[in-house]
Amino acid sequence: MELVWYQYLFLFIGGTIAGVINTLAGNGSTLTLFLLMAFGLPANVANGTNRIGLLFQSLIVTKSFSKSTRFKPLLKDSWWIFAITIPSAIAGAISASIMDTESLKSVIGILMVMMFFIILIKPKHWFRETDHDKNRKTILNFLLFIGIGFYAGFIQMGTGVFFLAIMVLGARYSLVDANILKIVTILLITIPALAIYLYQGQVNWEYGLPLAFGQAVGAYFAAKFVIHHPKANIWIHRLLVIMVLVAIIKIFGIYELVISLF
Repeated sequence: MELVWYQYLFLFIGGTIAGVINTLAGNGSTLTLFLLMAFGLPANVANGTNRIGLLFQSLIVTKSFSKSTRFKPLLKDSWWIFAITIPSAIAGAISASIMDTESLKSVIGILMVMMFFIILIKPKHWFRETDHDKNRKTILNFLLFIGIGFYAGFIQMGTGVFFLAIMVLGARYSLVDANILKIVTILLITIPALAIYLYQGQVNWEYGLPLAFGQAVGAYFAAKFVIHHPKANIWIHRLLVIMVLVAIIKIFGIYELVISLF
């Protein structure tokens, strides 16, 4: 399907919004995947094409975050997270490139509902500072990061939300520090994942590039906000709640159900 001019515009604007969402919280792929499929891409090709924008925005944000004084110490302390998530993301991408992703919808929905209540019930945990004395290299954390890596390679949607939950509630990072590590991790796992989807012929550059340019623009301004705004933790938490709610509505088709009643 050949795009017309206004579809390029929609992809750029949608990408800009998703870039902001992904940088500040997560689950922007709900929007980008919807746009790609609404404009005619099959689900598997949309899943692969979506990685172009993720790569662009992750590069931009990582570059912005690298100017922060906390960037290098965080990376030095968290190398083991990258070592775990990259191989599992490769396994997830290989699995997704040869499988139908529809069977995951109900599982993702249940996890999102659980996440919504966790975020609301224990809000103070999301505003803590990074605990530098916490032993993060536990068996549970290793298993959780293997799981999030596989999931990120497989479908990506909601990865940021799940990653932040593990980093803040399990590994005891502040929400801002967790966000920085989330972006770097997504950058590192997107590179091999995109290569796999390219090899399988599941990437459409015509659709992916306008989306990616939009995501890069949105990510740039959102990264400035995270670094410089004194209440970034609070706003990230609020956006996180909204995006989890949007994901639940989308996955369970609540919007379509309400519309059908009228």
